[in-house]
Amino acid sequence: MKPLVIGLGNDLMGDDAIGILAARSLKEQVATRADVVESALHGVALLDIFIGYRRAIIIDAIHTGTRPPGSILDIDPATLEATVSPSPHFSGLPELQTIARELGLDFPKDVRIVAVEVSGAFEIGRPISPAVAEALVPLVERVKRLLADWEKKPETEAS
Repeated sequence: MKPLVIGLGNDLMGDDAIGILAARSLKEQVATRADVVESALHGVALLDIFIGYRRAIIIDAIHTGTRPPGSILDIDPATLEATVSPSPHFSGLPELQTIARELGLDFPKDVRIVAVEVSGAFEIGRPISPAVAEALVPLVERVKRLLADWEKKPETEAS
């Protein structure tokens, strides 16, 4: 089964477009190796996209303030903490995994997150910053390497 690659973001909000732009770049490059999806959705609305896949790569913008904009981060989903949100619409990956488990849904066992540090300025109509735009090619290459690594490792070893 092909893995899922999902680029998250909003291409109308500057640096938040990086996940969408990476997905667009990857669609033709890895079409035979992965299902590539662009999404501006968040929270529980993302759950249906993940169902049925064994492996998934999430590409997104992140603002930690600890690295320069354009830095590429590999985030271990196990380090993410579930948070109490005022709304179920703002659920994160840990909450999605819990919901899927509780409902007996077939959620990916192996999830990787590749994120690009952004400045935090998500304004409608703002263009993507030069530092984040320069990260696009290395970001795409990083995702392609992850896919290549998975191809060497059978799915039964994925979890």
